[in-house]
Amino acid sequence: MENKKELSPEQRLALLSTLKDRFERNINRHKGLEWAKVEARLEASRNFGIEKLWSLHEMERTGGEPDVVRYDEKTGEYLFYDCSAESPKGRRSVCYDREALESRKEHKPATSATDMAAAMGIELLTEEQYRALQQLGNFDTKTSSWVKTPSEIRKLGGAIFADFRYGNVFVYHNGAESYYAARAFRGLLRV
Repeated sequence: MENKKELSPEQRLALLSTLKDRFERNINRHKGLEWAKVEARLEASRNFGIEKLWSLHEMERTGGEPDVVRYDEKTGEYLFYDCSAESPKGRRSVCYDREALESRKEHKPATSATDMAAAMGIELLTEEQYRALQQLGNFDTKTSSWVKTPSEIRKLGGAIFADFRYGNVFVYHNGAESYYAARAFRGLLRV
């Protein structure tokens, strides 16, 4: 991860161009939304000391292919989800959280999903958000993604993940300390 949470002018322009292109190619994900308003919000976020573009850059850099999936009327925020066809390559082979990472005696992964998300300034998708994402396309048909685990499950040592197989979303459980080459996590950024 980069230590500074800002982008050069060139990185900013390249990212905005990528996001705009993805927005225009995937109108089905955000019917009724206008790119100009999304871009204005992204630019305004810089003025309040919140570097949302840096977080989007991290989502992009790690293979998430972020895109706007909706506008939340209650909060006035645009929601960006990772929309890569498979779980983001730059976030795979991580266990669920710090506690799980520290519990491993050997063969520890480099980090955890929750630590990585926090460092990127994003949230893990909840099961409900993951199911909503699947309404916009078929994601994780060969991979899986950790999703935010309810505390009652986590207290018992487990964590949940999801994927899309046989035309359905499946939600499963594993020990939170497990990690696999085909499992990452999908994130959400509120702008």
